[in-house]
Amino acid sequence: ISFFVFSLMKALASCFFGVWSRQKFNFFQCLFLFPDILRQLLRELQSQFDSDLCVTFLSGTPISNSLTEMYLIFKYLRPKELERQSIENFDGWAAVFARKTTDFEFSVTNEIIAKERFRHFIKVPELALFYNEITDYKTAKHIELAKPELQETLINIPPTPAQKEFTQKLMQFAKTGDGTLIGRSPLSKQEDKGRMLIATSYAKKMAADMRLINESIYEDHPNHKVNVCARKVAELYQQSMPHKGTQIIFSDIGTPKSDAFNIYDALKQKLMTDFKIPASHISFIHDWTDKQKPELFQKMNQGEIRILIGSTEKAGTGLNVQERVIALHHLDIPWKPSELEQRNGRGARQGNWLAREQYGNKVQCFVYAVEQSLDNYKFNLLKNKQTFISQMKNCELNVRTIDEGAVDEKSGMNFSEYIAILSGDTSLLEKSKLEKKIAVLESLKVAHYREQSKAKTKLDTLIQEKSVTGKILNYLKEDSSWYHSQLQYEKAGTKANPIHLKGFAVNEPETIGKYLIQIHNNWDQEQTGKIGTLYGFDLYIKREREDQWDTNQLVESYINSFYAQRVGSEIQYTFNQGQPNKDNPKLAARHFLNAIDRVDSLHAKYQKDLEELKANQSILTELTCKPFDKETELIQMKNDLARIEREITLKIQHNQLKQTEQTEQKNIAVTEKNIQPVFPSICQYVTQPLLKVITRNTKTTTKSDICKPSPMVKRHLRAKL
Repeated sequence: ISFFVFSLMKALASCFFGVWSRQKFNFFQCLFLFPDILRQLLRELQSQFDSDLCVTFLSGTPISNSLTEMYLIFKYLRPKELERQSIENFDGWAAVFARKTTDFEFSVTNEIIAKERFRHFIKVPELALFYNEITDYKTAKHIELAKPELQETLINIPPTPAQKEFTQKLMQFAKTGDGTLIGRSPLSKQEDKGRMLIATSYAKKMAADMRLINESIYEDHPNHKVNVCARKVAELYQQSMPHKGTQIIFSDIGTPKSDAFNIYDALKQKLMTDFKIPASHISFIHDWTDKQKPELFQKMNQGEIRILIGSTEKAGTGLNVQERVIALHHLDIPWKPSELEQRNGRGARQGNWLAREQYGNKVQCFVYAVEQSLDNYKFNLLKNKQTFISQMKNCELNVRTIDEGAVDEKSGMNFSEYIAILSGDTSLLEKSKLEKKIAVLESLKVAHYREQSKAKTKLDTLIQEKSVTGKILNYLKEDSSWYHSQLQYEKAGTKANPIHLKGFAVNEPETIGKYLIQIHNNWDQEQTGKIGTLYGFDLYIKREREDQWDTNQLVESYINSFYAQRVGSEIQYTFNQGQPNKDNPKLAARHFLNAIDRVDSLHAKYQKDLEELKANQSILTELTCKPFDKETELIQMKNDLARIEREITLKIQHNQLKQTEQTEQKNIAVTEKNIQPVFPSICQYVTQPLLKVITRNTKTTTKSDICKPSPMVKRHLRAKL
C-alpha cells in the first residue's frame, strides 16, 4: 500500500507539474499539491490499521516559521488523538494551544481598528510533548557531525541624513496613508488596506539603499549597506588570499535588473572599482541555470569564483559550495527562521575543510542592520523564534507561553511597534521586552520554589525513612549478633537446623518438611499461631485474606505464610514470601533456617539504604536552602521596568501639559483679539499681564467691565502716572 501511495504521488507530480523531473519533489509538497488525495490515502491506511501515523514524513524544516504549522502535521498524522482530545478543526486546536492577540492599526477610513493575530502560544510544554510523540528530531550535535561553528556578528550602521529624513516621511505615511510623502501616487482604497505592508516594504528598501526608492533623487553614501558590506568583503578577500577563501552574500531585495538600480550590480561595481577585485572572482547566482550549477559548484570549491551573491530562493538551498567558505553576509533579514537557517547552512556545513584547517573550524556570519530601522527588530525576532522552534523540537522549553512577535511577510508590522522603532523612541518596546523577561524569570522563580517545596516534602519523608531505617538496622544488628552466637554447624560444615516444633519430636529432615507442609496447607485459624523455635527465634504461621476476581465476580480467598521473629525484635524474617517448597520436603524443613539466615543480607541492604538516605538528605537540605539564583537579576529588571514606566508617565504628562499650554495660549489670543477698549486714555495703561489676569478670571467680559478698573488696577495706574 505504501508503495502504491508513493508511486501514485510520483505519477501525479510528473504528469501535472513536472516536479519530479526537476528533482525537487518531496513528500511535504504533496500536502499542498494534492491535499485531498493525500488525506484520503492516509485515512485509508489509518482505517485499515486502526492507528495513527502509518506513514513517515521527512523534512529538514517541519516547522519553518510559526507553531501554527504543527496543526497540519497533527491533522495528517494524529487524527485519532485529535479526535480523542475533541479537536475537530484548527479553531479547536487554536483554542487549546494558541491565544489571539489584538493589535491596533488604522483602517481605510483612518480610524483605529483592532486586528487579531495568532501571536501567543500557551501550554507550550504539553504542545512540545504532543509534538515529540511523533517526531524523531536529529541535529548535527546529536550525531556529532563534523561541521564548522557559526560565529555571528551584528553590524549596526548609523542612518544617513537621507534615511533619517525618509524615516519621518514613512512615519507620517503610516499615520495618514498619504502616498505622496514617500514618492508614490496616492493610495487607492484597496491599497490602503495594506498600508502597513507597503510601509514595511519601503522601510526595508530604505535600510538597504536609498537608491532602491528613487535613484534619481538619492545618491550613494558611505554608510549604505552596499559600501559597508563591500569594505568587509574586500577585507576578508585579501586576508584569505593565500587559501582562496570564498564568501557568500545574501540579499532578497535589489536583485539584478537591467533597467533599474539594484543591489547586486552596485555591490559588484563597488568591489571591482574601489577594491580592484577581478570581475571573474564575482558571480551572481541568477546567472547560472540548474544545468550550469555543477560548474558553479566546482569553481567555488576550487576558489576560481570567490564571491557569490544570491537570494534565499536561489542560493539558500541546494548549493554545495561549502569547501572554502569563510564568511556569510546577510544584507537583509529574511522573513522566516528556516530561511535564515538555510542561508547559514551554505557555509556552516559538513565538508568545509578550509574553515576546519585554517580558521579554527568557524565560519563568520555578518548581519548588516541600520539603526532605527526594522533590521535589528527582525533579526532579534527571527533568532527568538528559531530558539523557540529548536527548543520545541528538543522538548527543552521551560516557559508556558511564547510570543512570536508582530511582523510577517503578509501583513507587515504592528503600527505602534513600527512607529516606535522608526522614531527611535523605543520606551514601549523596552517595556514590553522587560515585561516578557520578567514573566520568564517569574515563571522560573515559581518553578524554583515549587521544586523547593517538593524537596522539603521529600526531605521530611526522607528523615522519617532514615529514622525507621535506623531502628530496623538496630534490630537487625541485635538479631544478627544473637543468631551468630547461637548458630551451630554439622560435621560437613553446613549450618545445622535444630528446629523444635510443638507436638512434634522427630528430627528427621524429610519428616519435618512434610509436617511443615501439612501445617501450611491445613491452617485455618485467623489468629497467628506459634509453631516452634529455632536458634532463639519464634516460628509463626499467619493467615491473610486475599480477594481475587473470577469471571467478573469477587472471590474470597485466604493464603497462609511462615515467618520467624526473635523476642524483643520487630523484624519478621520470611523466605520465598513465606511459602515452603511443597515439592521437596527436605528443603521445606530448612525453610525457617533460610529465612533467619537472611539477617546478614538484610543488614547490608538497610545499611546501604541508610547511607543513600544520608547522602540524599544532604542534597535535599542544600536544595531547600538554595536561593533563587536570578533573584538579583529579577529585582534589577523590575527596577528598570519601574524606571521606564516613570519615564513614559513623565512623557505623557509633559505632552499633556504642552497641549494644555497651547490650548490656553490660543484661548488668550482669541480673548485679547475681541477686547475693544472704550477709553483708550485709561486702558492704554493696562499692561498685557493684567489683561491676562482679567481675561482668565472673568467668565463674561463686556466693554464697560473692562473700562471699570478694579482697586488693584487703580493702584497700578497711579504708580504709572
